[in-house]
Parts: sequence; structure tokens; C-alpha cells
Amino acid sequence: MFLGRVVGCVWCTAKNPGLLGLRLLLVQPLTPELRNTGKRLVCTDSTGAGAGEVVYWVRSKEAAAPFLPVEAPTDATVVGIVDSVRVKRPAAAEKAPC
Repeated sequence: MFLGRVVGCVWCTAKNPGLLGLRLLLVQPLTPELRNTGKRLVCTDSTGAGAGEVVYWVRSKEAAAPFLPVEAPTDATVVGIVDSVRVKRPAAAEKAPC
């Protein structure tokens, strides 16, 4: 799973019939520290996430799983909305004795 922020939605009047009724979101990938990383991508949405929300998303075959038994033609899907993120800071490097 990957973290991302919803930065918009995608509206398509012509699309694959397997995507009918599915929302498409524009997602900016994030680091665990919530900094932007990588290129934005289009994800199908299984959660009802909105603009500005931090989400987690999956890729590959798992991206179609939330829509089973219909196999949606997608390779990235938002599967959760993040409430909070806690990142443990690395311990300060100990100085070796001289």
C-alpha cells in the first residue's frame, strides 16, 4: 500500500464499460512524512475520498479486488482514508568511544 493525497477528480464521458459508475481521483503520492513524491496518478475510488484527504492506495491486481465480482480494468485504487500518520524518528547515532 502507498500513501497519497487526493488533489482532484477526473471526469470522463467516454471510458471502458468496466469503469461505469466508478469515481476516478487524481492522487499525489506521498512519503511517510507526508511530503510529495513521484508523479500524480489516476486511481479508482472505493472509499468516497474527497479533495485534500490523505489516502492509501494499492496497485496491480489488488486494485481490482474492491470491485469484485466485477473485475474493473484498473491498476491503482484508493482503498482507505487515513486518519493520522505517526512516523518514528530514527534514534540519534551513538558516538563510538575513542
